[in-house]
Amino acid sequence: MHTKQHTIKSPITISGTGLHTGVKVNLTFRPDDIDSGIRFKRIDLPDQPIIEADADLVTDISRGTTLSKGEAKVSTVEHVLAALVGLQIDNVMIELDAAETPIMDGSSILFIEALEEVGLQEQNALRNFFEVPEGIFYYDDAKNVEMAALPVDDYRVTVMIDYNSKVLGSQHASLNNITDFKRDIASSRTFCFLHELQYLYNNNLVRGGDLNNAIVVVDKLIEPKELDELAVLFNKPKIEVKEEGILNNIDLRHKNEPARHKLLDVVGDLALVGRPIKAQILAARPGHSTNVEFAKKIKKVIKQTEKAAPKYNPLEAPVMDIEGISSMLMHRYPFQLVDKIIHQDHKTVIGIKNVTINENFFQGHFPNNPVMPGVLQIEAMAQTGGILVLSTVENPSNYWTYFLGIDNCKFRRMVKPGDTMVLKCELMAPIKRGIAKMIGTAYVGNHIVSEATLTARIVKKEEV
Repeated sequence: MHTKQHTIKSPITISGTGLHTGVKVNLTFRPDDIDSGIRFKRIDLPDQPIIEADADLVTDISRGTTLSKGEAKVSTVEHVLAALVGLQIDNVMIELDAAETPIMDGSSILFIEALEEVGLQEQNALRNFFEVPEGIFYYDDAKNVEMAALPVDDYRVTVMIDYNSKVLGSQHASLNNITDFKRDIASSRTFCFLHELQYLYNNNLVRGGDLNNAIVVVDKLIEPKELDELAVLFNKPKIEVKEEGILNNIDLRHKNEPARHKLLDVVGDLALVGRPIKAQILAARPGHSTNVEFAKKIKKVIKQTEKAAPKYNPLEAPVMDIEGISSMLMHRYPFQLVDKIIHQDHKTVIGIKNVTINENFFQGHFPNNPVMPGVLQIEAMAQTGGILVLSTVENPSNYWTYFLGIDNCKFRRMVKPGDTMVLKCELMAPIKRGIAKMIGTAYVGNHIVSEATLTARIVKKEEV
């Protein structure tokens, strides 16, 4: 999997027809900035409103996934989203001049081919993976759906479907590596049963449907007269039914194409979590409604995880050891207060401070009741944040870091000898003119011991 964020090198437009509206639509993928995510823009509407690819913005899942924000909406987004996930594209603006994405051939492959035509552009920021910490489970007894996300250092998906149909039978499909998405999953087309098709058409839907962009499963006896009516409906001279029960003798691209398409839908709908996922996804009999509910549940777990203390495994190799820290920060004993860095990306850094009875400040700070001074906890946070800020410049040893402000500072628990402080600093906004504003939090175990909003500036030594 890509470790850095990606966008595309240049815009690319793809045109087609909306599956349900039958309206002609032009869709343009445009490069976007770091951390922008996947967004849709309705350029046909006043003020060109933007709708984020977010599970909380889903307003309809009846025959596809629809996002809405205010009066603006965009429908049938799952195939486009699946293509972006399959190519590991993080940041892109998708412009549309209608309310529905084009159905194309009913799969994701034409979107992938268009995106590959312009190529991907690596961006100078790490991807913000959500690594599932423990099993996340979702059940819908009414729909007989079960879904799970299990911990694994990768993104894998397995789907099982069973429609109690002699034509389809029970099928399953698996994606063991996201790099195999194009080859194994992307070309799998959407499908429906004939009785569903007739219902949808009678309810003014699938106006853009065609026998070239969907697999229609015939699960009942059909009279010649009904075939003639379908031929008129689809503007075809003749419609036939294969022995296998596929309308108009369409050849399947894969023996288990319906199961593969359901997997494609799961990948697309789970993009609405808003972050790339590391997990083993298992789904039994999923649909758009349950996919979206599962995405919302994962989002809730992400929010809970972000509030929790960062996980620290002392056996794992650090991102930066004490030698690396000393080469970047000018602090030395007794004021070097960070022992190692265990995580760092473009906006977050996590450091470790092991507190021992041998700290020099315990000689005078309550020697009979040793407690780490609160101001030194803040200093340890600031030094951790300094690593993040100095990482944005060349030759960081040529710079000094200075405090400009400390706000909203709170001390919640005492820090004593034997404690291991986990120090997390997160940028509140991009660094400008060498000035950084960060939220700093110090943990011992699962408890917050201190927190503050820190403002600092880096200055070249020659300017001091």
